[in-house]
Amino acid sequence: MSDTQISKTAWSYVLDDPVRILVADDDPILLEFASVYLSTPTATVVTASDGMKALDLLRAAPCDLAVLDIDMPALDGFGLLATIRADAALSKLPVMMLTGHEDIASIDRAFTLGADAFSSKPVNWRLLSYQIRYVLRSCSLERQVATSESTSFRQAMAEHKLLRHRCEAILLEARRFCDDAEVAACDPALACLKRIEKLASEVLEGDIFPKTATGGVPSLVPEVLNRAE
Repeated sequence: MSDTQISKTAWSYVLDDPVRILVADDDPILLEFASVYLSTPTATVVTASDGMKALDLLRAAPCDLAVLDIDMPALDGFGLLATIRADAALSKLPVMMLTGHEDIASIDRAFTLGADAFSSKPVNWRLLSYQIRYVLRSCSLERQVATSESTSFRQAMAEHKLLRHRCEAILLEARRFCDDAEVAACDPALACLKRIEKLASEVLEGDIFPKTATGGVPSLVPEVLNRAE
């Protein structure tokens, strides 16, 4: 991109998706700046001057992301983050910590408690906008992947459960006829039923894949079938 193109796009909106952002900080000037620099035609910014007020706002109306200062009265950023992660309704909320603390202990504690990102003061509002956009998109992608995997897993479990039930019905029917004296007198039919019985038993027991020469990876069928029950 040329310098001319960059200059033309320098003041375009970074947060161009519909989002609601909570910024919690005990500095009223910073909150004012947050409202000015982070708000866009599609991005709404709500502010709180302490942790308890921020928690009340989060519980009153859903937000897409929270930016929390560490040093706040009533409830500090660490305490608020821990409360968010322990709340079933808020636990998946993307959270960024915004603070003047850059020591290792503060950084480690923030991420240990479940922060998604960490940004330092003084704030570069343009950079923070990009960080917020990145965190929002990253968390959204993680949720989509998790939902897709969960849906696929449930479908696979349902299919395996159905397969197991059908194999059990086949096995029951085959054994009933194998035990019948009249069928036992007909060798070809009995041999066929014995093979059906054997195959159905192998499917139910998960012993349908041969092991490799080195022992191989155990078949996943028993585990999958058991989890489907």
